[in-house]
Order: sequence, then C-alpha cells, then structure tokens
Amino acid sequence: MKRILVAVLLGFGLTAGAAMANFEDEILSRIQPVGSICLQGDDCGAAAAPTVAVSAGPRSGSEVYGAVCLACHTTGAAGAPVIGDASSWAPRVEQGLDTLISHAINGYNAMPAKGGCASCPDEEIAAAVEYLVAESK
Repeated sequence: MKRILVAVLLGFGLTAGAAMANFEDEILSRIQPVGSICLQGDDCGAAAAPTVAVSAGPRSGSEVYGAVCLACHTTGAAGAPVIGDASSWAPRVEQGLDTLISHAINGYNAMPAKGGCASCPDEEIAAAVEYLVAESK
C-alpha cells in the first residue's frame, strides 16, 4: 500500500514539475521584448532605414483652416471671429494684414500661438489668415 502511495505521489510530483516548467516557459514567452534599439554607429545587421516624410510644400490657407482653425472660427469659441461674418472681422482687418498675421503666429487674447498648431510653419498660418479674411469680406 505504501509503495502504491509513494508511486502515486511521485507521479503527481513529476506531473506538477512538468506543468510548472511549461507554465514558466509560457510566462517567459509573454514577457519577451517586442523590439530592439539600433543606435547610430552600432552594427545592427539588416536594420530598416528610417523613413523620412516628404512634404509636398506648404498647405493652402483653406487646408490649414480646415485642419487647425475650423473649431474656433466656425463657432466663435472664446470670442474668435466667425468666418464669413464681415462685421466681426472689420475691426481686425482695419489693423492691417501684418498685425493679424502677427497675432495668429504669436497668439493674442484667448487665441494660442499658431492656433495651437506648433508644427505649422509661419507661412501656412499667414495663408490661413489671408483665407479667413478673404472669406469674411
């Protein structure tokens, strides 16, 4: 009887040991790194060359308006003059286009610099201002 009990316990022990080893292998496979870093100057084998986004040039005023300015200048949020509303744009236009562009680039009152588009070049912001003024006459 003792021999049978010892054999059964030994069998369970071996089975449990194999199960634990399998469980540990599963854990190790789940926590493997998903990638590696290749620094400039390191020999990393066939690392892919970095892709460079090619710009097709500056966006038009209407494109910048649609991407950046639309939210505030269609609703009048935070006192923004609404596109197409000549009466709200008139006092601003009287200040001159250079002043409007400067305010748009540097920020003015509640409007953040570049309307919150830090990556937009100044020429795109100027094109958007010119578009807004033209649409509001």
